[in-house]
Amino acid sequence: MSVRRTLPAYDVQMQEHLLKQPLPTQSVDQIDPFLLLHHHRVDIEPESEPFREGVGPHPHRGFTPITFIYEGSLQHRDSRGNNSIVNAGGVQWMDVGMGIIHSERPPASFCATGGTQELIQVWVNLPARLKMIEPQYFAIQKDEMPEFANHPDLHISSGTPTLEGPTGPIRSAYPLNAFHGKTTTENLVFEVPEGHQAFLYLLDGGGRIEGYGLAEALTMYELEPGKQTFFPSTPTKVLFLSGEPIQEKKESYGPFVMNNQTQIMEAMRDYQMGKMGFLVEHDMP
Repeated sequence: MSVRRTLPAYDVQMQEHLLKQPLPTQSVDQIDPFLLLHHHRVDIEPESEPFREGVGPHPHRGFTPITFIYEGSLQHRDSRGNNSIVNAGGVQWMDVGMGIIHSERPPASFCATGGTQELIQVWVNLPARLKMIEPQYFAIQKDEMPEFANHPDLHISSGTPTLEGPTGPIRSAYPLNAFHGKTTTENLVFEVPEGHQAFLYLLDGGGRIEGYGLAEALTMYELEPGKQTFFPSTPTKVLFLSGEPIQEKKESYGPFVMNNQTQIMEAMRDYQMGKMGFLVEHDMP
């Protein structure tokens, strides 16, 4: 079999945001090193107030949150001075390491006209040796990533998901293979390296996975190592990620992912003491 496990997305309410979440579930805590996937689609009304949309300033420590933008635009601001806008097809990738405070909102220009915003955020664990590194942030637009063969709206952000294919531009602290975007109806052939954990998530559309069968929208497919082929029945928005499992004890609390409870308490203390910096959005351009 090419598919190890199937995880349908279910609805979760995060404050005022309704999200689709296939991972984690009540029975699946993680697909190591992948901790969480949130799929968010929302219609922004014209002339909306930017600081009333999206997610306001919040801290992170000990992992890598990655945001894949499928529709609309997303503005990232953080306590390290980063301030960037990434448009549809792009990626915002952040190794938060020792800690950072950031916000994620549709930019003012997008709120002025309104429109649909669709994105996925994935949380990727970091091993103990990398949990307290200096944070690093990557903002990559669609045209800065290589296209997937026969799929011009599918882009490789990191690693080499095919044996002979191009390599994505992002060099994160913990190496991953990643591509996202929209397929054509051509066969999609890619590779899960031996020793990697991997998944393919379908945002819409559908088709068939060779060696498994029917693949449906709003579903995560945990994949076996080796060559994989997806046969889209219609152009389909997809996300693929693979990486080596970390296989370490994990302790998490809200936006902090560490190795034990003491480190979680230290993260909370450091945040409250301002050691992760400060972010005041309204004073920023």
